[in-house]
Amino acid sequence: MQAPPPAALAARDLACRRGDRLLFRGLSLAMLPGEAMQVVGANGTGKTSLLRILAGLLRPYAGTVERGGEVALLDGRLPLDEHLPLGRALAFWERIDGRGYGAEARARWGLTALEDVPVRLLSTGQRKRAGVLQANARGAPIWLLDEPLNGLDSAAAEGVEQAVAAFCAGGGAAVIASHQPFTLAGMRRIDLADYAP
Repeated sequence: MQAPPPAALAARDLACRRGDRLLFRGLSLAMLPGEAMQVVGANGTGKTSLLRILAGLLRPYAGTVERGGEVALLDGRLPLDEHLPLGRALAFWERIDGRGYGAEARARWGLTALEDVPVRLLSTGQRKRAGVLQANARGAPIWLLDEPLNGLDSAAAEGVEQAVAAFCAGGGAAVIASHQPFTLAGMRRIDLADYAP
């Protein structure tokens, strides 16, 4: 019998504490390459904290996390220099990551006409599109997306959903924390209310 493929991302018995308040406890998950999961819950229940724990940026109060590769976290903190024009800010990461974004990808995300605009002047939707492009080009096998549809019009939101679907179809694993409906075939769902203390 063939062994199952290793998990792309696994968490065991996670708990998260903020100050003296326990946000959630007993949360476990295991994701294989090609899978997606949506994390839902009311404001303040720990969706962003969970993504930061999964990314290794925040220590859990209890539990462990295992990652089967590099993680790309897309949240409100766009990893681009706010003072540079978008084209130069993206070029910096192209040099760091050793991968090019390509004119076709920039055009598909509606970023070509924005290359001379300083990052700090981009709208929320433009920043999200630049973030997805940057995350996609890094080649990380795990995406953690925090409210990826906020600030996007319906066409841009559909584009993000299609990008995540293509990423998973290619063997990537994605965790999406979102209040908004996210359309992705076969996506599992985890509600943090089920792990409230």
